[in-house]
Amino acid sequence: MSELIKGQRQAHSRRIDKGTGQSPHGECLSKKAQCLGSNDRAASAAQKAQIVIELRYQYPLAGLLKLADLARSTFYYQQKVLQVADKYADLKARIKTIFDRRRGRYGYRRITATIRQEGLAVNHKTFQRLMADLRLKSCVRVKKYRAYKGAAGKIAPNVLERQFDAESPNQKWVTDVTEFNVRGEKLYLPPVLDPYNGEIVAHQMRTSQKTPNRPIYSNT
Repeated sequence: MSELIKGQRQAHSRRIDKGTGQSPHGECLSKKAQCLGSNDRAASAAQKAQIVIELRYQYPLAGLLKLADLARSTFYYQQKVLQVADKYADLKARIKTIFDRRRGRYGYRRITATIRQEGLAVNHKTFQRLMADLRLKSCVRVKKYRAYKGAAGKIAPNVLERQFDAESPNQKWVTDVTEFNVRGEKLYLPPVLDPYNGEIVAHQMRTSQKTPNRPIYSNT
């Protein structure tokens, strides 16, 4: 009985004050225990559970859970998850080997293709998730597509200067190229319009924007 009372007194002396991070007798806690009582909301339940597991033989479990603001059921669930063996341990090691061998130039797509060539069929999303867990990210950035190539071809002089009104027929003619997709083939229509009355003076249907291409339909 005396040993039981002595143990209870020792447990009481090691109770954790959530506000000060010390025991009632001024005993300073370890850095891990102080991390449980910090206001860092980024700490996940798994991280808190890991710290509690490491400290539960030094401090009472109830006090650690209270300090970590962690439910007892959540703690035991996270403890069970941490005890399960990582089924992707070998795959992670293989990913890390390929990533290091290629000096960080391979992303998850190329690593997926490399490992699939070895006969291992795993979904590409699994590789993406495992590489994120390992904090492996390709150093090569994907080049963005840019269609603009600068000034190309001959720039015609701006004769009209956006004055599209005409006082008489055939005084001004304007044109533009319209692209159509017909059964997977691109067709180009450059109609010639008279701004005086909106009449289509002429038009051609081409399979290319280049002038030497023979029109497939013409009306002039």
